[in-house]
Amino acid sequence: METLWPRIERILPTVSKPARYIGGEQGSQSPEHGPGKVAWLLVYPDTYEIGLPNQGLQILYEILNERPDALAERSYAPWVDMEAAMRSAGVPLFSVEQHLPAAAFDVLAFNLSAELVYTNVLNLIDLASIPLRASDRGGADTLVVAGGHCAFNPEPLADYVDAFVLGDGEEAVGEVNDVLACWLASAAPEARDRAELRRALAHVEGVYVPALYTPEYAGGRLTATRPNDPAAPASVTKRTVSDLASWPYPSRPLVPLTEVVHDRLNVEVFRGCTRGCRFCQAGMITRPVRERPAEQVRQMVRRGLEWSGHDEVALTSLSSADFSGIEETVRDIVDAPEHEGQVSVSLPSLRVDAFTVGTAAEIQKVRRTGLTFAPEGGTWRMRTVINKLIREEDLYGAVDAAFSQGWRRVKLYFLIGLPTERDEDVLGITELGARCVEIGRRHHPSVTVVASVGGFVPKAHTPFQWFGMDTAAELERKVALLRAEAKTVRGLTVRWHDPAASVAEGLASRGDRRMGAVIERVWRAGGVFQEWSERFDLSLWEAALEAEGLSLAELCHRERGQDEVLPWDHISAGLHRDFLWGDWQDALARVAVEDCRWTPCYDCGACTGFGLEHVVASPLPPAGGSQGTGQDLTGADRIPVRLVARGS
Repeated sequence: METLWPRIERILPTVSKPARYIGGEQGSQSPEHGPGKVAWLLVYPDTYEIGLPNQGLQILYEILNERPDALAERSYAPWVDMEAAMRSAGVPLFSVEQHLPAAAFDVLAFNLSAELVYTNVLNLIDLASIPLRASDRGGADTLVVAGGHCAFNPEPLADYVDAFVLGDGEEAVGEVNDVLACWLASAAPEARDRAELRRALAHVEGVYVPALYTPEYAGGRLTATRPNDPAAPASVTKRTVSDLASWPYPSRPLVPLTEVVHDRLNVEVFRGCTRGCRFCQAGMITRPVRERPAEQVRQMVRRGLEWSGHDEVALTSLSSADFSGIEETVRDIVDAPEHEGQVSVSLPSLRVDAFTVGTAAEIQKVRRTGLTFAPEGGTWRMRTVINKLIREEDLYGAVDAAFSQGWRRVKLYFLIGLPTERDEDVLGITELGARCVEIGRRHHPSVTVVASVGGFVPKAHTPFQWFGMDTAAELERKVALLRAEAKTVRGLTVRWHDPAASVAEGLASRGDRRMGAVIERVWRAGGVFQEWSERFDLSLWEAALEAEGLSLAELCHRERGQDEVLPWDHISAGLHRDFLWGDWQDALARVAVEDCRWTPCYDCGACTGFGLEHVVASPLPPAGGSQGTGQDLTGADRIPVRLVARGS
């Protein structure tokens, strides 16, 4: 295939941010295409500045390009002006490295990090000149695969994606490549058997092939999703990399030539979470916790900074302050002689009960990076329901630590629309914010506390997967309560996510296979970049639902029963369904569960399902309290905490 660059170059002066499409970043590779190599086009279905920092894509990019039988290039969603220009000029989707058309690749692989990009996925398949529906593709057509957190409910995109990779991709991508290499060599393109490829992929652990399963309905509701081919297992279980130290990627991170979000060196310090927040899909589906050795973290930071020239490093995870020896690791990075005191450290995911004055002091030595804490619920009652065991004292201590070390702006993140929520729980958000402002003024006369509020969307494989989410109107009413109350507090700013967009996200995240037709209708009506506020349009989703005979009330706002079949029941994140149901009942009863690193096993399935052994990290903290607080959570005037495995 010849490069499309001459045709692309003529378009660039007519579009915004042309640097999105030129490539040439440090770390980018221009692999040689040819026989014996499976060619992957890794696609992030959002703009370049959103997609380039994505760690998952960068990790697979390096792993594939290290293989002698594979190669990988990248592509991102062109903004609407570029797409229009491309379609007008007959330019298909292309790679940013060598500007080759998508047809030059054997695989189009999507990273699915957010549900509202689903219309972009369809748009990019079409822009790549690949048949939109998997059932219409033949032996000569590019394979369409997808992975990422959203793949844990693959059904809304099942008609359009040939295969989903569930869970960690480091090992699975090589096995998929092996299957493809054999299939590509089996016959001339037109003679290849696509059905044979599907069956071969279904034998790869963690790979779900939708065409091999048939959903069944009765009375307008899903009753089962069953295999229609002997090659397909009844349930597909995610892949889990047990030893994170074996995969020190990315080792040569991409350094952009234009502004991107999170423009810094990102080093993953651990994967998974044991905190047990009931609303958090990432915390559930990435279990168990696997830490990267501290020395390897320091090596990755040192090499990454030398390679990239960045002066900021983010130590990433779902709760970075929980990393063993986090203060020492931060200190070693900041004080390293080779950094000459010019490298700052940020911890993007901070638990307030694990954030100390010592951590704050280390972080701010070079530069005070942004601080965001996530209490999630406005009251202790609400935080008990969602199992975010953060007391007001925890939050105030963390905020005081930050302001005492020179910060003047702190961001707090909350959810509204949570199960059992009352208006007093919502108004508790402003009460917490006001108190944080008051604490800040002990250290500075002028401080700002930003309370960022999002509408809760129940997700697959969490204890809240049975919950019926709030309507847009109810979320808007709660936002109005907050706005009115916040106006009385100087120094407190409330920001909120569009409630209508939360409802559309609920549709895309909770729907069964029938949702695919809705997504296609939204796309055909011009609904791309639906995760961008200036492009989002709920009326497109409502019209598409009506045309397909579906409703928001049925799909989003209705609570499910214990025995109801869920669209993702044939997908396993390694968690026992009865564990999730029991945790849902505990939530309704306001029964909290401690971090399982400090307790006997709850038998969620995450460890035993992958041949790992649950080990209590150390004896319980003083007085049975949560880590680092010393607060009693078990007394008669406190909430009950389960400290034993269910059923024991």
